[in-house]
Amino acid sequence: MLNQRAEGWSRREFLARLTLAGTAGLVGLHRRPLAAEPPPETTKIRLHKMAGICIAPQYVAEEFLHLEGFTEVQYVEIEVTQLTTGIYRLLASGAVDIGMAFAPPFIIQVDVGSPIVMLGGVHVGCFELFGTEQVYAIRDLKGKTVAVPEQGGVHYLFLASMAQYVGLDPRKDINWVLHPPAESRQLLAEGKIDALVGFPPVPQELRAKKIGHVVVNSAVDRPWSQYFCCIVTGNREFVRKHPVATKRALRAILKATDVCALEPERAAQRIVERSFTPRYDYALQTMQEIPYNRWREYDPEDTVRFYALRLHEAGMIKSSPQKLIAQGTDWRFLNELRKELKG
Repeated sequence: MLNQRAEGWSRREFLARLTLAGTAGLVGLHRRPLAAEPPPETTKIRLHKMAGICIAPQYVAEEFLHLEGFTEVQYVEIEVTQLTTGIYRLLASGAVDIGMAFAPPFIIQVDVGSPIVMLGGVHVGCFELFGTEQVYAIRDLKGKTVAVPEQGGVHYLFLASMAQYVGLDPRKDINWVLHPPAESRQLLAEGKIDALVGFPPVPQELRAKKIGHVVVNSAVDRPWSQYFCCIVTGNREFVRKHPVATKRALRAILKATDVCALEPERAAQRIVERSFTPRYDYALQTMQEIPYNRWREYDPEDTVRFYALRLHEAGMIKSSPQKLIAQGTDWRFLNELRKELKG
């Protein structure tokens, strides 16, 4: 395991280094802006923990959450067999209070009436499509075999959205097979599958081992790079009962997003030292490659509308984008924080 950390950081050292680096003022570490706000209605908050590095702001936010008045910050482990779909079930059930993940499954959850509410976009561009020499464009996937870890999970939904966008029918034109991520990487190397979709650290590993080639990089390729990948979402009852806590939690995540953009080395070190991921080099690449600096610029409502149309075209949802936005989003906290955290 490659680990390039120079030393371990305590919470005090982490915040002190950010201050010395000049990041503290930009992300609003000082307590004065919070003085006029009441304390959070609850001092306990539960988020989720999974293998993906792209949700690093949720992990880096731990220190900011303490500063926001949360004395107990808990990260609920996602079972390996429910790598992605488990996140959405945990939020809907109330086992997790707030967390960030890929937008389309949240849209599907709202469509079927799950008690969740989308609060704000965080970043774009964590998914990449890798293919063999038989695949150089999304349209080349017609009749090909693509591996995903879960039926209906985020990997499937992302690629299904792309396929639908270019005129393929993801239910008929692509042969989907289920394999764990590690097994899929090996199958791609052996040419036994034609493509796979991965999020960090999978793309970093594939490039390092020269397995396949990048067909689509959602960080740079349009239209995917024009919309949020991950959106912060809360359990509806938690948001209703704890509006102050919700705003404070969202602020902590957005401040951490700025840290990922402005101090990638320190953000990478932090998530490795807190055992959210084992490899510093892959973590650093992720911090440097994902556009964490666009949460102020992009409109999360555009993201919901864009993916809702793709999912509706694919027959995966019944509701219109307008209905989904009305029933499953609440941007008031984000709008307030954009004014407060101008940067």
